[in-house]
Amino acid sequence: MIKHVTSVDQSDRRVPYNLRQSGPTPVQMLISTRVRKSPYWHLSMEAGCWRATVYNRIYHPRGYVKPEDGGAMVEYGAIKNHVTMWNVAVERQIQVKGPDAEAFVDYVITRDATKISPMRARYVILCNQYGGVLNDPILLRISQDEFWFSLSDSDIGLYLQGVNHDNRFNVTIDEIDVSPVQIQGPKSLALMKDLIGDQVELDNMPFYGLAEAKVGGRDCVISQSGFSGEAGYEIYLRDSTLYADDMWNAVLEAGKKHNLMVIAPAHHRRIQAGILSWGQDMDNQHNPFQCNLGYQVSLSGKGEWNKTADYVGKEVLEKMRDQLRAGEKPYKLQLVGLSLGGKPIEEYAPDFWLVSEDGKEPCGFITSPWYHPEQGRNIAMGYVPFDGSLSKNGFPIGKEGTKYKVHLPDQYSDTPGVPVDAEVVSIPFTESFNANTREVSGANE
Repeated sequence: MIKHVTSVDQSDRRVPYNLRQSGPTPVQMLISTRVRKSPYWHLSMEAGCWRATVYNRIYHPRGYVKPEDGGAMVEYGAIKNHVTMWNVAVERQIQVKGPDAEAFVDYVITRDATKISPMRARYVILCNQYGGVLNDPILLRISQDEFWFSLSDSDIGLYLQGVNHDNRFNVTIDEIDVSPVQIQGPKSLALMKDLIGDQVELDNMPFYGLAEAKVGGRDCVISQSGFSGEAGYEIYLRDSTLYADDMWNAVLEAGKKHNLMVIAPAHHRRIQAGILSWGQDMDNQHNPFQCNLGYQVSLSGKGEWNKTADYVGKEVLEKMRDQLRAGEKPYKLQLVGLSLGGKPIEEYAPDFWLVSEDGKEPCGFITSPWYHPEQGRNIAMGYVPFDGSLSKNGFPIGKEGTKYKVHLPDQYSDTPGVPVDAEVVSIPFTESFNANTREVSGANE
């Protein structure tokens, strides 16, 4: 274990990231009643799950193919070539329902909730009063007066109840018994057609479109969306504690002819697509601009949308937006894409690996690394000192071509103890099947 690194400038954080490099630390996970087992937990065990983590206070399967059998890259092959199912019941569903549902949701997200039609979904962020990103869920609008927040890894359900502690908004806010699975991969459309028949016209479903359907005879909401960058869908099972087996087994049966594989969430593929993971690539002390989510903040100027309604964090976020456009640097580190050397990284990183300018004092760190088989190189997202560069649309970016050194563990270094070369490249590394271009035009529709 090396000395805790303090040279990375994290002076704008109240609690800096722990950059002590510990390496792999073999432990056995304690399964207890303090952490919830999802309705699909036993089904994941039957499918061969051999490791798990905790996400949203729920046990989360994170591996089915063991290292000796090829590990995560076998799962990568399945999502690239066939179709996969993921147990993502950890994405707790927080329902906001009532006459003031739209007004409440509009207040807690940075985007304009009034422009989201019933039976449509959107990727959104919620920020605190300091501009920190609290969560980046998928927001499903089920009806005029009902929304579901499909959460990433933080306690937003409790936060939302706290925001409305005085009943200022006429809504009920609580978790509901709905659990999603993801169906991802190039054969996902064919599988979904076999699964739900003519209940939904899938060929005409827009990205982030929603539909009601029965799967395995049970009521579900279907969304064309996913966390992979591949073609895909999410199946949100209602009354999931009662009917998990029926829905899951129906997918397995329909998937046989499509080479369906149950896998862990495809972090190798989501990194290629530049999709962020809350708690790994950002947290509540990162503002949207420094983690490439500036397009989620109310914009202004000719041809740009402008959310005039009040929302949590509005004052500080819009001040920061204006500072950036004035050439100021209101924070220290910027999330960038990196292409780096070394041996193929084909497993999760146990630490935030360090980045330096000259191979000496670290100035940044990697959050999400993996090997890109098609491009034959390691790729990563990580934080480096922000130099003030902005895109043509006024969003902060890393300056492409900037050189760095990455301090990889010996198992990935070409020469143990010697950092590898890296340079800033654009994100995404591979375009998504349903590309989110993040352009200003239409960004809030």
